[in-house]
Amino acid sequence: MRHLRLIPSDTKIRFIDRRGIFFVFSALLVAASVALFAFKGLNYGIDFKGGILLDVRTQGPADLAQLRRSLAGLGLGEVALQEFGAPDDVLIRLPQQEGGDEAQQAALVKVKEALGANVEYRRTEFVGPQVSEELFWDGIYAVSAAIFAILVYIWFRFEWQFGLAAVVALVHDVLSTIGIFSLVGLEFNLTTVAAVLTIAGYSINDTVVVFDRVRENLRKYKTMPLAELFNLSINQTLSRTTLTSFTTLLALFALYVLGGEVIRGFSFGMIWGVVIGTYSSICVAVPLLLYLNLRRGSGAAETVAKTVGEEAR
Repeated sequence: MRHLRLIPSDTKIRFIDRRGIFFVFSALLVAASVALFAFKGLNYGIDFKGGILLDVRTQGPADLAQLRRSLAGLGLGEVALQEFGAPDDVLIRLPQQEGGDEAQQAALVKVKEALGANVEYRRTEFVGPQVSEELFWDGIYAVSAAIFAILVYIWFRFEWQFGLAAVVALVHDVLSTIGIFSLVGLEFNLTTVAAVLTIAGYSINDTVVVFDRVRENLRKYKTMPLAELFNLSINQTLSRTTLTSFTTLLALFALYVLGGEVIRGFSFGMIWGVVIGTYSSICVAVPLLLYLNLRRGSGAAETVAKTVGEEAR
C-alpha cells in the first residue's frame, strides 16, 4: 500500500543553511507584533472590558445606521453595532455603566424601549468590571502556566536545550498571534484565549516530533556535523508535519467559512496558529539548538563554535 506524501521522501532542503533569514524574519514578526500591541492594542471583547452584550434579530435586513441613531441619543456611551452572521442578526455592545447592577438594568431597559417590540432578543450578557479584570488576568495566567508546563515537560523528556528552544518558538507563536489579532482588529475574548492555548498545544506537538527525530539521529550519527544532522531530521519528518498541518487547515477553513461569527475569531486564530506553529517548529526551534551547546547521545559535548569551524574548513 502506498502512503500519501505531500513531500517526497528523498527531500533534502537545507533549512539550517537559511537560519539567518528565518531568524531575521521571526525577529521582525515578533517586533511588529509587540509594536502593534503597544500602540494599537487589541479589540477586547466584553469578557475583558465589561459591559452589556445583546444579540438581536430584526424583521428583515437590519438598518445599522438607523439602529445606531436610535441608540446614540440614550446617553449610554459609545454603542457598537455589527452584523452577526446574517443580515438580520445584530450584535450590540454597550460600555460598562456607572452605578452597579441597577445602572446596567436601567441601560438595558432604555435600549429595549429604543429598539421597539419588533426585535427578538436572542442573547443578553452582563459582565462587571471586577469579573472582566479577573477574566483578563486568568487568561494571562492560563497562557503563562501552559508555556511553563511545556518547558518542564520538554526538559524532562529531552534536555534543557530542547526545552528552551521549544519555549522560544512557542512564545514566538503566541506573540505573533496577538500581533495578527491587533492588525486585523478581530475581537479578542475568552474564545481567542482558548485558541492561543490550542495553538500552544499544536505547535509543541509538531516541535516534539521533530525533536524526537533529532534525538534519535544524535545517537545514530555520532560524527555527523550538527547542521547536517538537523537538516536530515527536519526532512525526515517534513512529510508528516505538512500532511498534519494540511488536513488540520482543511477543517479550520471549513469552520471559518461555515461556522458563523461566534467561532470566526477562534477559527482565524487557529488557522494562523497552525501556519506559524509549523513554521516555528522547523525554522526556529531546531536551528536554535545549534547555539545551545547540545550534547550527543554519547555525552560528548559539541559546541556551535566547533560545528561552524568544521563547516568552514
